[in-house]
Amino acid sequence: MDSISAAQSNMCEAYYGGAPGIVSSGSAWLLAAIVAALVSERAGVIALVMVGMLIFPVSVVLCRLLGRTGKHNRDNPLAPLAMEGTIWMLLSIPIAIAAAMYRIEWFFPAMLLVIAGRYLTFSTLYGMRIFWVFGATLVTSALGLIYLQASVFLGALTGALVEYIFGAVIFVTFQTSQPNQALNSQAAPAGTPRDGAR
Repeated sequence: MDSISAAQSNMCEAYYGGAPGIVSSGSAWLLAAIVAALVSERAGVIALVMVGMLIFPVSVVLCRLLGRTGKHNRDNPLAPLAMEGTIWMLLSIPIAIAAAMYRIEWFFPAMLLVIAGRYLTFSTLYGMRIFWVFGATLVTSALGLIYLQASVFLGALTGALVEYIFGAVIFVTFQTSQPNQALNSQAAPAGTPRDGAR
C-alpha cells in the first residue's frame, strides 16, 4: 500500500466508513441510559464501561453482515494510528471515572470528550472530514450537559443520539459514494493508477 489515500480506502472498505462501530457505540450508550433510568445512575456508568468492551467485536459482526471484512490489510500504514487512538481512549477512561467520583453527572460528559478525541483521528483513518464535525458536536454536547447540570440519564441518552445520528449520516455518505468509486475504477484504463494511488 503506497499512499495514504489507498490506506484510507482500505479502512473504509473494511469497516464501512466506520459507521458500524459508531452504531455499536451508540447502542452501548443507549443501554447505559436505560440502565441509569431503571436501575441507578451508578449502574448506568458501570454499564457503559462494561458493555463498551463489546463495541469493537459487535462492529465487526455488523461489518460482515454488510458484506465487509471488518479487518484492514496487514500492510496498511494507518493501522498503528487506529491502535494508538484506541489505547489513548482506554487510558483516558479513568479520568472520566475520577470525574464521576467527584460528581457522577460528569461521567458521561467526560466520556463524550474522550470519544470526541478518538473520533477526530477517524478523519485521518477514513479520509472523511465529517468526523471533525462529529467530534465538535460531541464536545459541544459535553459542555452543554455540564452547563445545564444534566442528569446521568440525559448525558447517556445524548451520547446515544449523537452517535446514532452521525452513524446514519456516515453510513449513507459511504453507501452513496460506492457507485462513484465503482465508475471511477471501471473508467480507469489498464495500468493507470486509481485516484490517490500514486
